[in-house]
Amino acid sequence: MGYRHAGQHLMSALAFLGLFIALALPNRFDWISPSAFVLLPLEFMVIGLVLLLPGRAGRAFKGVLALLLGLAILLRGADLVTHEIFARRFNLLFDLHLLADGSRLLNGVLGPFASPAIGLAMLLASALLCAAAFLLLGRIQAVLWASRPVAGSVLLALLLIWVGAKSAGWSRAQAFAWDQLVLHGKDTVESIWDIRAFAQTVGDDPLASRPGHSLFASLQGKDVLIVFAESYGRALLEREPFAPSITAKLASAERALTAEGMQMRSAFLTAPTVGGLSWLSHASLLSGAWIDSETRYKSLMVSGRPTLNRLFRRAGWRTVAAMPAISMAWPEGDYYGYDQIYHANNFGYRGEPFNWVTMPDQYVWSALHRRELEGEKRSPVMAELALISSHAPWTPVAELVPWGQVGDGRIFNPQARSGPSPEQVWSEVDSIRDHYRRSIEYMLDVLVSYVREYGHDDLVLLVLGDHPAAPMVSGDPDDRQVPVHLIARDPTVIKAIAHWQWQPGLLPNADAPVWRMDRLRDRFVEAFSENHEGVE
Repeated sequence: MGYRHAGQHLMSALAFLGLFIALALPNRFDWISPSAFVLLPLEFMVIGLVLLLPGRAGRAFKGVLALLLGLAILLRGADLVTHEIFARRFNLLFDLHLLADGSRLLNGVLGPFASPAIGLAMLLASALLCAAAFLLLGRIQAVLWASRPVAGSVLLALLLIWVGAKSAGWSRAQAFAWDQLVLHGKDTVESIWDIRAFAQTVGDDPLASRPGHSLFASLQGKDVLIVFAESYGRALLEREPFAPSITAKLASAERALTAEGMQMRSAFLTAPTVGGLSWLSHASLLSGAWIDSETRYKSLMVSGRPTLNRLFRRAGWRTVAAMPAISMAWPEGDYYGYDQIYHANNFGYRGEPFNWVTMPDQYVWSALHRRELEGEKRSPVMAELALISSHAPWTPVAELVPWGQVGDGRIFNPQARSGPSPEQVWSEVDSIRDHYRRSIEYMLDVLVSYVREYGHDDLVLLVLGDHPAAPMVSGDPDDRQVPVHLIARDPTVIKAIAHWQWQPGLLPNADAPVWRMDRLRDRFVEAFSENHEGVE
């Protein structure tokens, strides 16, 4: 009998401890430490007093509290994940689409059965979590009911202590779990208002009526390539373990491009997203509107706001997109105003994928050049490239081959079959970061090699990161900036942006300008168009 009573007391103690942890657990991994649990949560006393209610009322409230507690824990888990990947809280309105995006990524990396299996496991885990919360509260309720007067007195005393500590300014007297639920609700309401306000104003754009003959006079006859490099973030230039090798690679690239007669200017841009959702960055830069959510993105897609692509087409350029990650129907492409969209299914790639990455960056450059940039009797091209070799899972890391051997991409098959599996790479953080760094170095190597092989006097490159890598990879939860480089051989191109005060070369330092990504479109248009006003 003694062991039985001891076991019951242990289960009761674990129930109270479990409730305390559920209420006090931070919503960011980097905040979890022993000191984080030096906390007096208001909800602990409130839940105890509600569970003290007798009869049916107590049992009914136990069910309600179990659902609320389960929801709070689920949201806390979602916050932990989104902080690690996107450096922000989970948004109930904006982030539900991530389930579909994550499903496609898992299918590409782990096979077609991965996402259904993980989805089923998540549903089961959610149900088990709510059931566990119900059982945990049931155990606590049984203990409280066993001695209602004493339990009520203790809980009221703790509540008075909380009020006194809060009044005295003790920061550890909190209602953290409730505050998090309120914040999520507030985020949802604010998101709804943001959607309405943005939808009403997104079409207000002075460039919508600007005639084509007044656009890009300084770029006439030039091929303008806007290159988004996957996960190319500022942390790569400034943080260990990336900075030594990446800065050396950029310095080497700068010397090589200088030897080719190229001039370079660099700065930083603040991206609207971190760790993923690249299309938000594409949309922000090209539309000149701040697109930091899926709902804003959808509002933009049905607006009449002209993109940089449409403005170039209006001025006489052929507009092209190289989008190797697009493998399904992409109706949003109509909004951007491309004359031609190359995607995973029509770009002529016959090689094997590099896990999720449909084709290596070198093939993207080569195929675009052969299809659009060869020959002299053609219109100038404005092309948008999305380079994805530096996209997770970063294995295998591609390597350069002679440009004349790229062909239909089958030369890359031995590379696609090599290297460790995603599971092996992702078994430890150091391995993830090493492969991520190497993929960025490959991206830069291909860029330099392309310019050396095919660069000409009328080539203009705007190269930027689409967003920083996830905080768990970059090691910097506050990094939201990406490098941006303008590269051209014609000195008049560089002179046109002198008022931007971007720094020479490919290595912007801590004093380099930092712009929000959506501000670049208007400044680019004004810098290279007639009667520009030097937008700062």
